[in-house]
Amino acid sequence: MKVLITGGAGYIGSTIANALLDHGHTPILLDSLVSGPRAFTQGKVFYEGDIADRSLLERIFHEHPDIHSTIHCAALVVVPESVEKPYLYYRENVCKSLELFKSLEELGYPRVVFSSSASIYAAVPGFRVTEDSPLAPSSPYARTKHMMEQVLEDLSRATKLRAIALRYFNPIGADPMLRTGIHVREPSHVLGRMVDVALGKQREFVITGVNWPTRDGSGLRDYIHVWDLALAHLRAVERFDEVLARVGRPYVPINLGTGRGVTVKELLAAFERVYGRPIPKREAPPRPGDVAGAYASAERAWELLGWRAERPIEEGIASALAWGQKRREVLGYP
Repeated sequence: MKVLITGGAGYIGSTIANALLDHGHTPILLDSLVSGPRAFTQGKVFYEGDIADRSLLERIFHEHPDIHSTIHCAALVVVPESVEKPYLYYRENVCKSLELFKSLEELGYPRVVFSSSASIYAAVPGFRVTEDSPLAPSSPYARTKHMMEQVLEDLSRATKLRAIALRYFNPIGADPMLRTGIHVREPSHVLGRMVDVALGKQREFVITGVNWPTRDGSGLRDYIHVWDLALAHLRAVERFDEVLARVGRPYVPINLGTGRGVTVKELLAAFERVYGRPIPKREAPPRPGDVAGAYASAERAWELLGWRAERPIEEGIASALAWGQKRREVLGYP
């Protein structure tokens, strides 16, 4: 099948595109290249432009009328930046997504798989969240994801649009064949910063927040290999109609995670084991928008998608380190 991927040149979108290709499908990439690199579009059907550009969407569907569904990954995703620039995040993530959804429904392409986020959950005792856990997004970025889920749920009730929202936790690692990986020059996520220290690009790794109510005071996350994440999106498009028929609703959220919580300090210890030696580190207060964290109950993903995370955290770390060594070759910068 053909699948449109918005944000298809990004870290997540490009990995999903590779998974689709590897399983015999055809990804159609749409990306503005504001952050994603052109190199990740090589060898794929690619349209450069904005998700809110109706004429461009009409052209894409005219040239590919057999597109089965849309995976919507396009978004700005840096939590501290969203605190500093909330208007930018609401414009790009909410307003433009609204226009995209309207176009998809009116053009007759109603299947949407939405890349949502576990950052929308409230803090809960024990940190384990199910799809029915309370929601309390704590940053403008997280609120944009929550808003778009609400939009999709409302639109699916009132129009022909249908949606599966995949609430994923903390992606790590790279494409197993090292075709794609983290592309930003100065990653804000935790493993990317560890890799930069190991490669000598950063002086030290900063543990931001050490007084959270976790077992060692550092933030707790559910680190999921990006390839496992990509395979979940693959399952969602392959089983789209079946999933919604099973739940009897036109919209459903599904958690994607390992079902295990790992603290930042535990991730750091695992990183140093894989890397083979310690890296310089220090502790600091949390960043704006940071939270103690959560990990997934992923039973619904198994029940509806037949999917579970399979790759251990060490494999994600090893692939991130390998990509760090290779990315100059792919992207032209270290």
